[in-house]
Formats: sequence, C-alpha cells, structure tokens
Amino acid sequence: LIELSELFEELSVNFISIQDNVDTSTSMGRFFFRVMASLAELERDIIIERTNSGLKAARVRGKKGGRPSKGKLSIDLALKMYDSKEYSIRQILDASKLSKTTFYRYLNK
Repeated sequence: LIELSELFEELSVNFISIQDNVDTSTSMGRFFFRVMASLAELERDIIIERTNSGLKAARVRGKKGGRPSKGKLSIDLALKMYDSKEYSIRQILDASKLSKTTFYRYLNK
C-alpha cells in the first residue's frame, strides 16, 4: 500500500475514496493514507512474527509440521513390488496408494 501511494505520487495521481472519506489531493488526506498504510504493514509484520514464534515453539515441543508421511508400510510394499519385477507401475501405485511422484521420490533415494 505504501508503494502504491508512492507510485500515485510519482504519477501525480490523487486517490479519492468517497466511502472512506480519503482524498490524497490534500496534505491531510495524504497523511491519513500513509498512516493507514503503515498500520496495515505493521499488522502484517506482527502476524508474521506471531506465526514464526508459534512454529518455533511447536518445534521446541517436538511437533513436526507439514503433511503426514505416507507410512513406512506403503513405501516398503511399493519398493518390494517394484524389486520383484512382477508388477507394473500402475499396479504398484494402486496397491500401495502412493502417487507416482511419491513413489519415484522414494525409488530414487
């Protein structure tokens, strides 16, 4: 929002909002717009800080984020079926319930 305000200023464009009673053609309107933009940026930064500290605290407590793993049994089954050379990739994927991408990721490890 601050960058947009600066761009408007460079292009000599005034922002007028009838609903919010903001008019950047006046010095008071420009001031109000900048204050609101700064408050929005502050709020965004505070949310980011809280999120990051929450994630850090969860990691300290031993919590692991992200998607749950597919399970060792599914992966082992798929790899054994592949090694036996008796099954097509489609049959392996259907039996193990793995996606093609996940299967090849574990295959190439």
